[in-house]
Amino acid sequence: MVNRGRRERTGRFSEDVVIDVSTARPPLRVWRLIATAIVLLIVARMLLFLIQTPNFQWDVVAQYLTFPSILHGLLVTIVITISCTALSIFLGTPIALCRLSPVLALRAVGGAYVWLFRGLPALVQIVFWFNLAYLLPRISLGIPFGPVLHSWSTNKVISPFVAALLGLGLTEAAYMSEIIRAGILSVDPGQRDAARSLGLGALKTFFLIIVPQAMRFILPPMGSQLIGLAKSTSLVSVVATSDLLFSVEVIYARTFEVIPLMLVACFWYIVIVSILFLLQVYLERRFSQGRMGARSHGAWWPWGRHRPAVASGIDLG
Repeated sequence: MVNRGRRERTGRFSEDVVIDVSTARPPLRVWRLIATAIVLLIVARMLLFLIQTPNFQWDVVAQYLTFPSILHGLLVTIVITISCTALSIFLGTPIALCRLSPVLALRAVGGAYVWLFRGLPALVQIVFWFNLAYLLPRISLGIPFGPVLHSWSTNKVISPFVAALLGLGLTEAAYMSEIIRAGILSVDPGQRDAARSLGLGALKTFFLIIVPQAMRFILPPMGSQLIGLAKSTSLVSVVATSDLLFSVEVIYARTFEVIPLMLVACFWYIVIVSILFLLQVYLERRFSQGRMGARSHGAWWPWGRHRPAVASGIDLG
């Protein structure tokens, strides 16, 4: 209870008015209600469209959702995603370090790699690696300007899976190197100086001081890049790699049920992306522990009041 005086015409205050602030309610925001109603109407109309349109053939979707060839294609898609991610990180990290090196030759090599592979479309690279046998009929291993120790047929080495791995992995490595380089540059140089003053070597400084702090800035764009990579695996179907999309195409080329089978592919792609999104959120929170504003979702809303972000475990009251 709060006593609030009422100003009278005489200029004096009367103490006979009592206002109960516990019953206070936020003001009604009409535009929020209108926006919510519009969104609900659109969602309801979309749901009715999905339910009432017979050409979706939901019974066919349910039939092929766990079809053996579909599940095999899903497994191939997951393997390609994981393999290309590992390859991009394995190659992107040294490329990023080359870009940050004081040695001009290393900076030139790193910059040339990023310029070349970031400038070529992934689909073009997949097709190029798949047809590498036209350029090199055999792949040889030997001493430079010396004898050849062993050689293999290019067609046996560069299978559709290997072509997909090279085309997507090399492209992603160029983007990943820039993400890692930006994360390293985001760390204050004073952290390196402090680590050196404590007697830490270059490797310990990098892995114990620089990397943990850089991960907060690396993970968000890396997660988005990984999600994009999972969707880009659909490109490998052009070289007859038995991924999810290729498995769907083989079935609907026989049954002519295009829309239901494309919905099956859409469902599994959404499942993959959702899992990757949850993993990204978990890792971001894991590396942001102890940082003010780490849980800043919904902190700002342009049509409402500012809600300050509060770190977990800290009482600001």
